[in-house]
Amino acid sequence: MANFTLTPETWQKVKIKFLRKYRDLAQADLNFIPGEEDQLVAQLMDLVKRDKAYVEFTIQKALADPDGNRL
Repeated sequence: MANFTLTPETWQKVKIKFLRKYRDLAQADLNFIPGEEDQLVAQLMDLVKRDKAYVEFTIQKALADPDGNRL
């Protein structure tokens, strides 16, 4: 189970940060359905070639300051 909860609004902000950091990703790659955070983490692990801990840490970091530019 993921260590965070996303809403569609917060995911939009986090998604923008991921797109800035990983420029080879496309918006279509980053679909999210509320309540399916685990599937999102698995999808991001495949896309960015990182482990679960890194992806969850990155999302939590983005959620800590959703209006900031840093990821």
